[in-house]
Amino acid sequence: MQNPWFNPWFESIAVAQKRAKRRLPASVYGALIAGAERGITRNDNCAAFEEIGFRPLTAGQPATRDMATEVMGQSMSMPVMISPTGVQAVHPEGEVAVARAAAARGVVMGLSSFSSQPMDQVIAANPQTLFQIYWAGDRDSMVGRMERARSNGAVGMILTLDWSFVHSRDWGSPAIPESVDLKTMIKHGPEALMRPKWLLDWVKSGAIPQLGVPNFRVSESDPVPGFFEAYGTWMQTPPPTWEDVAWLRSQWDGPFMVKGINRADEARRAVDAGASCISVSTHAGNNIDGTPAPIRVLPEVVAAVGDEIEVVMDSGIRRGSDVVKALALGAKAVMIGRAYLWGLAANGQAGVENVLDVLRMGIDSNMLGLGAASIADLSPDDLIVPADFSPPPRT
Repeated sequence: MQNPWFNPWFESIAVAQKRAKRRLPASVYGALIAGAERGITRNDNCAAFEEIGFRPLTAGQPATRDMATEVMGQSMSMPVMISPTGVQAVHPEGEVAVARAAAARGVVMGLSSFSSQPMDQVIAANPQTLFQIYWAGDRDSMVGRMERARSNGAVGMILTLDWSFVHSRDWGSPAIPESVDLKTMIKHGPEALMRPKWLLDWVKSGAIPQLGVPNFRVSESDPVPGFFEAYGTWMQTPPPTWEDVAWLRSQWDGPFMVKGINRADEARRAVDAGASCISVSTHAGNNIDGTPAPIRVLPEVVAAVGDEIEVVMDSGIRRGSDVVKALALGAKAVMIGRAYLWGLAANGQAGVENVLDVLRMGIDSNMLGLGAASIADLSPDDLIVPADFSPPPRT
């Protein structure tokens, strides 16, 4: 029986994180908060926003605010997109619940190659789904995954390049089993029993957490590879050149995002490769530790290519004011990752909707305070940015 004094709605993403931590087994929560090595970049992704101030108005603010936008040909009710994240064992419905929540709130869904739910079910839940692909395996296998995405109705492609393999984390890496077999259940059973609500969700679903990645398959008839099998394929594939990126882009006839740009010179190369959108991202702090937060290099990237290509920003978004700061510095929209995973862990689909509602309310209140009737009205003039906020541009 649910506690009658407990309100499942949460008023901030910080509260969602606290609830997720209380609900999830320690190793599952540890996987969510992971960042490379010391966590310098992971921490800076959020801390950098605190260095930026606002210049609000006192009177004359607009009575209504419009935050609708369009990215990669997809109309959205607000400038927030679901960033693709891997196996979502925080809730039995995983990516399907996230897709439903995104559809209910009118935002685009990003689906990872390493996701736990098959693409046909996710795209059925949200037709505005972008499929994310890694440069992994041979060219035929990559084209095969893209063809599967196309045939299942994906409306765009995301090529993720901002992920480097890191051997260690200062706080320890969570132990991730290769499969959920009897040995694994015995080993992790005590940990799961300490989180009875999370365990009960899975018991009610009639399933157990799976570590297969069905969307990494080349064809529908192939067996579902395990997470580590797919991960090994990626690790053993030589990284792509910009010529490879251009070739992969030529295999997809719709909108194509390159995720992981942090420099003006590479932003221009993404444009030359034919990308229609780029994401300024650090893979949530899981790429090279010591990389500046995306919000620090966003102005450099926008100045270089903002008139030629759509620019979105990923990593560190925790509140509506963060979104507004990114938009004022030139982003067309932002992508969120940990924020919606905490919502999913806290309360399933309703929790993800809650996260999106929190961001929407925060965007709206900050637009009101800044006197912006539309997100198109936001500009650097609305902000107070320290002189040393950004690193020297890489032109």
